[in-house]
Amino acid sequence: MTTRKLLLLPGDGIGPEVMAATRTIIDWFNTRGAGFTYEEDLVGGSAYEAHGVAISDAAMESAHDADAVLLAAVGGPQWDDVDYDVRPEAGLLRLRKDMELFANLRPAICYPALADASSLKRDLVEGLDILILRELTGGVYFGEPKTITDIGNGQKRAVDTQVYDTFEIERIARAAFELARTRGNKVTSMEKRNVMKSGVLWREVVETVHKAEYVDVTLDHMLADAGGMQLVRAPKQFDVILTDNLFGDMLSDIAAMLTGSLGMLPSASLGAADPVTGKRKALYEPVHGSAPDIAGEGSANPIAMIASFGMALRYSFAMTGESDRLDQAIAAALDKGLRTPDLMSDRMTPVGTTEMTDAIVAELDAAS
Repeated sequence: MTTRKLLLLPGDGIGPEVMAATRTIIDWFNTRGAGFTYEEDLVGGSAYEAHGVAISDAAMESAHDADAVLLAAVGGPQWDDVDYDVRPEAGLLRLRKDMELFANLRPAICYPALADASSLKRDLVEGLDILILRELTGGVYFGEPKTITDIGNGQKRAVDTQVYDTFEIERIARAAFELARTRGNKVTSMEKRNVMKSGVLWREVVETVHKAEYVDVTLDHMLADAGGMQLVRAPKQFDVILTDNLFGDMLSDIAAMLTGSLGMLPSASLGAADPVTGKRKALYEPVHGSAPDIAGEGSANPIAMIASFGMALRYSFAMTGESDRLDQAIAAALDKGLRTPDLMSDRMTPVGTTEMTDAIVAELDAAS
């Protein structure tokens, strides 16, 4: 039997609760012979409390050794004043950087049962299926210099540097075009070439890759601010949105609200394929944060974390049928009117984290 090794990083806030829900799903697949093994470690604030850093070297070694890493959430107000380099988010950034996870896939799918939960009208979001592809290891989050300098007279100057090299844009562009070929065959590249030199290079390189290798894929360009406006005006015009680290962070959160809740959105962060094995380093995580205000209440929506495992099934283990089955089970549970508090509306049945997870398992049972 094939053994598939997972590293689970529950993190902070609601992270342990939604990760426990996901372990239930993993265990269900194991009863059907999936062969997953997993171990857990610390990341974020919990790692800081234990080790004084946001992720330990030992946890990073486990991440490199795993076939896929599942991370729930990091952060909380109790760590707002810790040093910048050891803040909870630094653990996530180290995972992305050290594992060279340059491609962040954030699907925005509106389940039919949740079309009325969106902040937009039903006709704008019903059937929505967008994939935002965000460059993850370059740009302003990693560029140097990154400083705050005292310039005298009671003034300080903060500097963040937006940096992209040609190869970084080429590899994320290729990923976008390859993904588009499996979907609607359309890529919309978003940048700010009107005011940013990095945007000028971004468009130039994307155009070059397109003309050389992917002329069969439709390519459009859009300024990122206009893209944000179009996401809330007519989101179904998009298929794959390609963008940099900063704009991808913001645009994917905008897309999240089209689906009804941040608690619904999974993500995958992938590295380059190994030239020998074809395997990719991979990190899967929900888009939502640690939600410390509801931590421990048992009310967190587990779907984004569970769906992130579903993306692992698809992209790390080529278990497409199992991924589809899990997505269908989530949709079926929602069709029955079950709602965690973030999704609650009139005439729906309120449930907590455990009840929603049990409902998804019941749908998996019913379909097996």
